[in-house]
Amino acid sequence: MGLGVSIGATPVSGQLPGPVSKEPVSNVRAPARSDEEQAARRAAVRRAVGSIAVPGAAICAALMLFGVFMALTGRNPLAVYGEMFRGSFGTWFSFQNTLQRAAPLMLTALATALPLRLGLVVLGGEGAMVLGGLAAAAVATHFHTPLSVKAGMIVTGALVGGGWLALAGALRAFRGVNETISTLLLNYVAIALLNHLVEGPLRDPASLNKPSTLPIGDDNMLGTLPGLDVHWGLGWGLGACLLFWILMERTTFGFAARMVGGNVGAAMLNGLAVRRLIVVVTFLGGLAAGVAGAIEVAAIHGTANASLVTGYGYTGVLVAFIARANPLAAVPVAILLGGIGASGGLLQRVFDLPDATVNVLQGMLFLAILLSDTFYGRRWFAPRKAAA
Repeated sequence: MGLGVSIGATPVSGQLPGPVSKEPVSNVRAPARSDEEQAARRAAVRRAVGSIAVPGAAICAALMLFGVFMALTGRNPLAVYGEMFRGSFGTWFSFQNTLQRAAPLMLTALATALPLRLGLVVLGGEGAMVLGGLAAAAVATHFHTPLSVKAGMIVTGALVGGGWLALAGALRAFRGVNETISTLLLNYVAIALLNHLVEGPLRDPASLNKPSTLPIGDDNMLGTLPGLDVHWGLGWGLGACLLFWILMERTTFGFAARMVGGNVGAAMLNGLAVRRLIVVVTFLGGLAAGVAGAIEVAAIHGTANASLVTGYGYTGVLVAFIARANPLAAVPVAILLGGIGASGGLLQRVFDLPDATVNVLQGMLFLAILLSDTFYGRRWFAPRKAAA
């Protein structure tokens, strides 16, 4: 385009045109393209800084508010935070305890993080985890070798957890039922099913004071990671977060999910099977939570009982929101919240605080993260207008 203008134009002074410039034609538009690239880079930097600064500021605000709460109860906030750090990361023993608590949080966070990519707020990680653990314990007695027992428990727990959340996804896709309400209510249904089956058809006659299913046996328990006193659930959590990050960020399936989350109407106009995507993604999220339940049985409890209702599914919702639905970012957030949970017992012993005090901090964190969502994308310092 620029080359044609140079050849065909008539000089204003009436002189013959000089030789055609040998400079590359692309140089004509280089300044404009450079400005666009710089603007795009600046926008990318702002988004990257905001994705770290906004949740970081929200966490700091929640910590300050919790410090005020501790001061009102007559405790020194700095001393409380010091003991919390000691109980979560201060020693090698406490750090391993934190990692062990973080393992199920990584998996239950995926039950919320994956549907969030489609714009769905799913709160059913607790129910999927409970039923996944119950199903894993129920099938464990039907296998005979340790390897088959472990594999059968993981697969069964995953399928049951996935099917449980896929039910809520199908209700949303085909009947328009709000997934937030349905998954929250399904949690209570799952806990009621656990209590009914553990105290009835699946009860071990030897479990008197605390009804439980038949134990899976010490030989069938999951071992620990090499060099750590942490069970293999941590490896499953890290692997699942990496796998689902690749799925959602580096595949056409993940692109389709993000497109549905961005604009459902545009996705349907482009021929995407929105209903099928909703069911599949909720199934994948429930699959991860079901694996968490199976691992809790195979690595911690050795049987299914009321101890499966740990609240990891609800804490996983907080992990997913702080991580902004990023499966990889869920790993450090799960470790942080796992550390907060691990410090509850130490706070109880040192400061005579209830063990549930850390739940107050988690609630403040959740509220701060929800409020901080309005600050993403804002430009606090507007550029100065150019002088006329």
